[in-house]
Amino acid sequence: MLYNAARNHRIATNLKKSKTSAPRPGSNSALIKRLVTEHVRPHGGRIGLAMFFMAVTALTTAAHVRLLEPAIDLVIVGQDKTMLWLIPVVVVAIAFVDSVATYGQSVLMAIVGQRIIGDIQNRLYAHLVRADLAFMHEHHTGKLTSIFVYDTSLLRDALSRALTGLVKDFLTALFLIGVMFMMDWQLTLGTLIVLPLVALFVRKIGKRMKKASTAGQIETGRLNALLTETFEGARLIKAYGMERYETGRVADAVERRLVPLFKAVRIRAGASPITGLLAGIAVALAFFYGGWKSGTGALTAGQFAAFIAALLASYRPLKSLANLNASLHEGLAAAERVFDLIDTPPQVAEKPDAEPLPIYKGEIHFDNVTFSYTGDAAALDNVCLTVPAGQTVALVGPSGAGKSTVLNLIPRFYDAERGAVRIDGMDVRDATTDSLRNAIALVSQETTLFDDTVRANIAYGRPDATNDELIAAAKAAAAHDFILELPNGYDTVVGESGTKLSGGQRQRVAIARAMLRNAPILLLDEATSSLDSESEQQIQGALRSLIKGRTTLVIAHRLSTVKEADCIHVMDKGRVVESGTHQELLVRGGLYARLHALQFSEDPQPLAAAAHTGD
Repeated sequence: MLYNAARNHRIATNLKKSKTSAPRPGSNSALIKRLVTEHVRPHGGRIGLAMFFMAVTALTTAAHVRLLEPAIDLVIVGQDKTMLWLIPVVVVAIAFVDSVATYGQSVLMAIVGQRIIGDIQNRLYAHLVRADLAFMHEHHTGKLTSIFVYDTSLLRDALSRALTGLVKDFLTALFLIGVMFMMDWQLTLGTLIVLPLVALFVRKIGKRMKKASTAGQIETGRLNALLTETFEGARLIKAYGMERYETGRVADAVERRLVPLFKAVRIRAGASPITGLLAGIAVALAFFYGGWKSGTGALTAGQFAAFIAALLASYRPLKSLANLNASLHEGLAAAERVFDLIDTPPQVAEKPDAEPLPIYKGEIHFDNVTFSYTGDAAALDNVCLTVPAGQTVALVGPSGAGKSTVLNLIPRFYDAERGAVRIDGMDVRDATTDSLRNAIALVSQETTLFDDTVRANIAYGRPDATNDELIAAAKAAAAHDFILELPNGYDTVVGESGTKLSGGQRQRVAIARAMLRNAPILLLDEATSSLDSESEQQIQGALRSLIKGRTTLVIAHRLSTVKEADCIHVMDKGRVVESGTHQELLVRGGLYARLHALQFSEDPQPLAAAAHTGD
């Protein structure tokens, strides 16, 4: 009930992007600069040490290749006995240094990559959990989960590969090219003629990869959204025999996701063979020109072998750099989606000069409040009403009258477009969010329980409560007896959304949670709707005790539950059309009296006739 109004309307107000000084997502340079500034730089120490190890690894690779010249010229050709044992010792020493450096950079980069993504996920969740309900209803849970898990994983892989590739692979290729220059600079220049072609190809691959990756991430989000809906609606799917239909929908979503993923696979796979072809051309030129120079005596056998080895060894890091470009653009596409969420400002935000809400009495007053979800039809139209301190006020009326919207505005789930909601004379928009919501306890028809113990769910709004206080709240909510009958009592895990409990049991746990919170303002939105008659009678007694001395606003469709309210406001089409006590409204003969007559009609003939005729 509390959120139904938002779910029944599309949020039409565009969420504007925040205008921060940080680089905005869009261009690759802006994304890279932002990632480095906000998330990579804090780990500079570990990254610097890892880069040192990468440089050592690159040097050892070049050193192994460089040893080929003396190994061939001095040992094989020159039969130098000293070099026969010295070179193997040097090879082992280089291998040992390479192993230590490789281990060091691998561990450090893995830690840094996971830490960076952990920081981004924490930042993203902190933003999402503080986002207003309009934002949450505009973005499907499955899509948000996809960005939080899938996109950040792509970003992690891209960061790890980028930091490793840009240092280790680049330095390895650079050092190997240096070895080639040492052997023969003319031959080296001749073989490097293909590098501009490689660079041009890599740039083109990167642009195509980012486009395909973005499409793949969007389709992954849509698939996750569909899966979330079907899993949550499993009962309805089975009840209506729609398993085959939903299987087809998911299959279509999977196929749509595979299209851009296959395209990305083809693009990434094309990088290696084309780079390999260009490298093969370079090797062929080297063999032809190098072989000719070796035949003339201008190049020794050892120098020629070392040159070819360096050229072949440089193929691997150059290939990695080509693949890195594709992975980097895939990660940048993910970063763009992540930062787009982080940069979306909440429509309901705490003012910089907000002050703690002082609760003197707890009076709630709506001062000419107007609000709409769509920007067109008003959910509330110039509403004025007061909930006096310590009294119980009920809101009744047909569906869509604006009752739930009134409740939404009190804890600032949404903000009024015009007018003001005041508590003890203070506009709720001027109060700090924590102080405002700490003063309110909410029990909704849509009971929310977490996959945790009964104890944790009751203590959710007041985790520092003692065990005696928690049990007292459960007893007051008529929940203690059934809790003791559970397998582990208060330590029983209730399952996802409390699926291991019945609807009435879930509702009583929620009421116990509100009782334990002991807030001065109580909001009840169809709080007993899921209970059977016996349990409802028990809860009604508990609620009478709970609301005593508290400012209580009640929404109810069953008018029998609000007869004892100090005042009843009847709402219709976003306006308060009647106000008074139960008896006063019945005597007046208006909308309340008509609703009461419909609910308590004792004439069974219309229903019986409809059942008989099949209407």
